[in-house]
Amino acid sequence: MARGRLRIYLGAAPGVGKTYAMLCEAHRRLGRGTDVVVGFVEHHGRERTAELLHGLEAVPRRTMSYRGAEFTELDLDALLARRPQVALVDELAHTNVPGCRNQKRWQDVEELLAAGIDVISTVNIQHLESLGDVVEGITGIRQQETVPDDVVRRADQLELVDMSPEALRRRLAHGNVYAPEKVDAALSHYFRPGNLTALRELALLWTADRVDEYLQRYRAEQGIENTWQARERIVVGLTGGPEGATLIRRAARIAAKGSGSELLAVHISRSDGLAGDASPQTLIEQRALVESLGGSFHTVLGDDPAQALLDFARGVNATQVVLGSSRRKGWQYIYGPGVGATVARDSGDIDVHIVTHEQAAYGRRKLPIRRITDLGRVRTVAGWLIGVAGPPLLTLLLISLNRLVLSTDMLLFLSVTVLAALVGGLLPAIASALVGSTVLNYYFTPPIHTLTITDPQNILAVAIFTAVGISVATVVDTAARRSHEAARSRAEAQTLSALAGTVLRAPTGEGVLALLDQVRETFQQDSVALLERADEHAPWSCVAASGAEPPDRPDQADTDVPVGENLALVLVGRVLPAEDRRLLGAFAAQAAVLLERRRLAKEAAAARRQAEGNRIRTALLAAVSHDLRTPLAGIKAAVSSLRAEDVEWTPADEAELLAGIEAGADRLDHLINNLLDMSRLQTGTVTPLIQEVDLDEVVPVALGGVPLESVRLEVPETLPMVPADAGLLERALANLIENAVKYSPPGVRVLVKADALEPPSGPGRVELRVVDRGPGVPEEAKEKIFAPFQRYGDAPRGAGVGLGLAVARGFVEAMGGTLAAEDTPGGGLTMVVSLPAVERPPEPEAPEPPPLTSSLAPRKAEHA
Repeated sequence: MARGRLRIYLGAAPGVGKTYAMLCEAHRRLGRGTDVVVGFVEHHGRERTAELLHGLEAVPRRTMSYRGAEFTELDLDALLARRPQVALVDELAHTNVPGCRNQKRWQDVEELLAAGIDVISTVNIQHLESLGDVVEGITGIRQQETVPDDVVRRADQLELVDMSPEALRRRLAHGNVYAPEKVDAALSHYFRPGNLTALRELALLWTADRVDEYLQRYRAEQGIENTWQARERIVVGLTGGPEGATLIRRAARIAAKGSGSELLAVHISRSDGLAGDASPQTLIEQRALVESLGGSFHTVLGDDPAQALLDFARGVNATQVVLGSSRRKGWQYIYGPGVGATVARDSGDIDVHIVTHEQAAYGRRKLPIRRITDLGRVRTVAGWLIGVAGPPLLTLLLISLNRLVLSTDMLLFLSVTVLAALVGGLLPAIASALVGSTVLNYYFTPPIHTLTITDPQNILAVAIFTAVGISVATVVDTAARRSHEAARSRAEAQTLSALAGTVLRAPTGEGVLALLDQVRETFQQDSVALLERADEHAPWSCVAASGAEPPDRPDQADTDVPVGENLALVLVGRVLPAEDRRLLGAFAAQAAVLLERRRLAKEAAAARRQAEGNRIRTALLAAVSHDLRTPLAGIKAAVSSLRAEDVEWTPADEAELLAGIEAGADRLDHLINNLLDMSRLQTGTVTPLIQEVDLDEVVPVALGGVPLESVRLEVPETLPMVPADAGLLERALANLIENAVKYSPPGVRVLVKADALEPPSGPGRVELRVVDRGPGVPEEAKEKIFAPFQRYGDAPRGAGVGLGLAVARGFVEAMGGTLAAEDTPGGGLTMVVSLPAVERPPEPEAPEPPPLTSSLAPRKAEHA
């Protein structure tokens, strides 16, 4: 059976016309003879939307009872039995009422698609799961109903229903979206122009990305290699040289000229593993610059930089390529036209920008050439001995053996030259070639014992020997140097890999210190420090250090690596050679990134605290405006009634009004106490007075706010005592018990029971469980219910401000305990309070009675 096709209408906000567009599409298909059925469409009282439902067959909704209220949901089984060609299912992110087969409506849609039924649905951009934090930052509201991005991304057709913020606000003001009494609040909060503009941009960009994915997939399937300039994509080629920052900024300016342009930086790395002239530190800095400008950094392997760059540009459908002017000197063009000229020649329909810079024509920066002293003193001396003394010794040996065949002698002398190159490097090998050619001329080339050569063929042979000897020495030395570079590159890669692992494993606040420890260990230094200053005139300060007596200023260090103008990595110990400073530069750049990440983490934490404070203040205002005013209104109404002189109240009526006043005051007192408790917890001013407490004395006191017949206690007197603050523990348990009674079905008592736990090792604990048989809480919401100002599900307004569980957990944790929510077997919710048990020292054993003295035996005998 073929899978059904999914069409989704995406909107930036409620009221843009998603459902209206879906119903228009349904009528269009119905006019073509398609079997279209309404599975679930919510018109929210909008007349024009409701009119479009006329003429469409609808599957009756399923009625569900939940917490004493009636709800209607999609009847999935009835719709599957009807099997229309197309089903209309509104509000894709909707959460179904508990008791339905699926928790989310998008899961119902997946079943319909699997059954071969085409589905048309709607969703708003704020309901996409990946955008939850972004939308909350814009609107200040966290969306509870979300749909996975992949569900929407897999849709066969995605259509954006767009509307300008001004037009949507006009539609709202005319009463076409919400009821008149809700319009003012909506316009001044969620539907502010700034909010709508940001949400609209989110919807447009998200849709554009999906369209681009489809375009890339289509081009790959059709084998299209030509660039389709649907969106500007600027690729900047980086060599790892100092001109990279100039190229990146120039490419960013080009990208900024067009809305929706994309910036991609690419570095072509050699496939042989050699670093070339690319600096790891420079590449790290350039990666950070690209990402700070909103671009992305890529590394591609390739032996032909020009071809690899063009392949990458065509693969990402780039429209422009930005390259720097060649750093080659004029004479170096004899090796070829250069990467820039090759890319410009072969780019086809991709525009190529060649950007001049300060390093142009200055020559390419090369790595330091390995000197002879790099081989060590022993190999250097041995190489020179072989190169200088080897030919004379070979001459003595050949003369003593009477071997005077020139061709054979040349091969033997060439072997000495190769040996000198392998042991001592290039210069001893060249010396060996020169000394060998001189000895060959004097002792083995007629006329012998003179430097004169009479036979022209011998002249050519000696010249060829000299040239071949120097060439072989050069090739051998170059191969050895390349092998050395490859081994060093491999060691650097392993070091950087270890660095990355150290940094990733370290906690966020300790990453810089872990990196400095790695630097000190890798380069065998006594101490390492990261120094920073506010500006060039400010003194240096130590951000982090590793080792004893770290330096306070760069001039006190043996090696210092600047990272920008106001940051430096300094080392005390041995002075590092130039080739080690390349790797050290990568460490320094990574240290700068970690330092910036630590600062951003602190700023993010501060922003989260501020946002939490703002959210709590907003919720507090909402609580004051409704939940606190409700009991005050009841008290005021009762008092006004009692004071009315034109009404004569009976004693029963007066008692009822006074009872209402007392109940409202008690409720107000409870709410205010919770608000004050939450304020104390938020500011960290709760200081428990820990004493040894008996639960069987505290728990009965916590029942004062609920009817005694609604709770069943199972708290044995034999329980060990717990270290706690009796007052705080009583307040926490009272909140838990009142919450359980509130959600328990009528006539079903809440169970409060306590048990002592004796683990195999460690101190014992006492668990107190508050068990109800209410509707329960889904697994994903068990932690959310402990957040301040949270009321789960459809708890009615006026049922509290949502602080009871948050205060209870705060008090329990302040006393060293834990509070968690578990499912009650058979249905319901169980709150588990766990506290450590007071350890009692073992009672001393009773002393054994003293043994009878021997003098008693004769007396007993006499008496007998």
